[in-house]
Amino acid sequence: MRTRLNRFLQDLESADRLEHIQGLTTQLRDALDIDHVVYHWISVDGEQYGFGTYDPVWAQRYQDQDYIRIDPVVLGCFQRFHPVDWKRLDWSSKAARAFRADSIAHGVGNQGFSIPIRGPHGQFALLTLSHTCPDPVWEALMMAHQRDLIVIAHYLNAKALTLQKGRAPDSVRPLSPREIDALTFLAMGYSRGQAADMLGISEHTLRAYIESARHKLGALNTVHAVARAIGEGLIIVGGAAKDAAGGWPGQVPDRSVASH
Repeated sequence: MRTRLNRFLQDLESADRLEHIQGLTTQLRDALDIDHVVYHWISVDGEQYGFGTYDPVWAQRYQDQDYIRIDPVVLGCFQRFHPVDWKRLDWSSKAARAFRADSIAHGVGNQGFSIPIRGPHGQFALLTLSHTCPDPVWEALMMAHQRDLIVIAHYLNAKALTLQKGRAPDSVRPLSPREIDALTFLAMGYSRGQAADMLGISEHTLRAYIESARHKLGALNTVHAVARAIGEGLIIVGGAAKDAAGGWPGQVPDRSVASH
């Protein structure tokens, strides 16, 4: 297995056309002997860009149903800087459960593992692996190869940035002091009501600042806006504010799901 993964990195290094990445995702899938590998770059305007082995019918359905706005994998990875097993994400909402059932029906698999990637200028991407197998089998596979996969994810993203000429991640517009304050308090885990009280403004005014900041950042939602502002260095939240799990106080906790 290690030999096959090293061969993948060698082939990735020599890739000189964007189309080669599609073949590389298939090569990585076969090396790991799993169902799917997907490299997914989510642009600030919500455009889906990437390569992978999902059924094209599912890829089109994902876009048609605008699943990006409810997908716990995307939303959860916006809040994280480390790889995450899908079982640790929040699938508790009715919409999330319906989405999960639909994805399994389209062959995505009952197991998943995603690696968030943050590139220059707030770029956000994911390397995702999925499979259908029992929990112990999946856990053993990911434990054996997690370090290699993290390296692969970042090399793959760097190659995509190099090969996709003219597609540099969008720069962001400066935020006002009030917009920075609003996002900072949200990043620290305060509710909107608490943030408004601390700023001495109404929740309606706070929402206006948040929406203005979201628009300037080109973010899909508030969580994405906070993540992008942190990634751009527009807001700074001290490490002491983080809880032991690596999230922010007040952040929705991870929840395991009995079945996918």
